Amino acid sequence: MPLDYLDARQLEAFVAVMSIGSMTGAAQALRKSQPVVTRLIQDLESELGFPVLHRNGPRIAPTEEGSALFVQAELFLSGLKTISETAYDIANDQAGTVRLAAVPALAAGIAPLALSDLPDRGFPLDIHLSSMTSENVVQAIVARTAEVGIASLPFDNPGVDLHWIGEVSYVAVIASDDPLAKRHVITASDFRERRLLTSANPYRLRRRIDQALNHHEVEPVGIIDSNTSYVSLALAKSGLGIGIVESVTLTGLPIEGLTVLPLDFHVPFYWGVITATGVPLSTPAQSLIVAIERRSEALPTFRKHDVMPSLD
Repeated sequence: MPLDYLDARQLEAFVAVMSIGSMTGAAQALRKSQPVVTRLIQDLESELGFPVLHRNGPRIAPTEEGSALFVQAELFLSGLKTISETAYDIANDQAGTVRLAAVPALAAGIAPLALSDLPDRGFPLDIHLSSMTSENVVQAIVARTAEVGIASLPFDNPGVDLHWIGEVSYVAVIASDDPLAKRHVITASDFRERRLLTSANPYRLRRRIDQALNHHEVEPVGIIDSNTSYVSLALAKSGLGIGIVESVTLTGLPIEGLTVLPLDFHVPFYWGVITATGVPLSTPAQSLIVAIERRSEALPTFRKHDVMPSLD
């Protein structure tokens, strides 16, 4: 028999406990007493029919079921907040709230520039800019917790509309005091004697780099991979190897002590601007999409695609 709708207060208490790690901290964050938070968690477990927390005196830890529930509870509360803010904006004739989710390179590179281009008249009252993986950007759009998304390709989800696709070339980054920094270009053969600093995601950048190096029959001395390009920049600055990163990463926040050089082999970075299928866009969101395109077109080597390119 399906459950009745869960109490939002119970879910709020649960998310607070999971996020902070203690009943006491959650009670302080929610401005409630600890017994009230404890009771809300107990009522939630009673409604669900399974425990969401392991308790060992003052120590708590999520159960397997609690960990699974936490992800959906966060999405629910975020959506509820979105509804509340939208209702407030309508009632008070405000310009509204815009939620933008983007992969880290574009959240720091293109997004701030595009936001600065929005007109003062009608500028959103609140802007929420979230930096996350491409998979989570798509999920945020589908779940309506973000209105506009900038996700790297590939992705395939029937719940999103792809407005356009951008492409730029990846570039090499190396410590400025490295002898290679005096060169005009980094070649595939340079990696025979250097570590490769790159993304850990095997389905996006990493696959394209591996294909390019394999084509030149080159195997790097070693590899240090990470989950964001900014980590690769820091590793390169420390002299640990040659980084290959999206050129847009350096657009919004260039780093001293690094030299940026083109590669003599092409590794493309593709990204797309997405919104939820069938959901009308607010005026600020439409303006933001136009501003993102305008700023992207100013990037070196930028190319715009109207359809998904072949990624093989």
